[in-house]
Amino acid sequence: MIEVLKLIGITFLPFLELRASIPYGIITAHLPWYWVVFICVIANIIVGIIYFYVVEWFFRLILHIPVLNKIWERRVEKVQRKIHAGVEKYGEIFLAIFIGIPLPGSGVYSGALGAYLVGMSFKKFIIADIIGVLIAATLVTIAVLTGSEAFKLFLKPV
Repeated sequence: MIEVLKLIGITFLPFLELRASIPYGIITAHLPWYWVVFICVIANIIVGIIYFYVVEWFFRLILHIPVLNKIWERRVEKVQRKIHAGVEKYGEIFLAIFIGIPLPGSGVYSGALGAYLVGMSFKKFIIADIIGVLIAATLVTIAVLTGSEAFKLFLKPV
């Protein structure tokens, strides 16, 4: 049970998500890969949903603190530059790929923020969230199970 809570905790960390929790669960905790993937996928989808709803409240709160406002504005600009044109052209499929390709600066946190910033509906975000998380989980799981050194590319730097 403790290992499952650790998996969920790692998955909920913004710069790690399932890109770190899947390798942890399979390699370090020695849990069956199918349980690890199932738990991490569900947790990562849930974190995207929570963040999508919290981002507006969080945005209003941050605007009142000058130092945090400056950091937030840089983050917002970065996310907008990365996804605006793609979302405008390809919609939730682009966002799903953005969430799913396990590279630094992508994932459900950035995807939820980006969806909010471009005005994507919750329904479209959910579709992108689920597909993107499944893409990331598949890539990371294959890399871990094959023992490939390539999985190091999927981990976001802390």
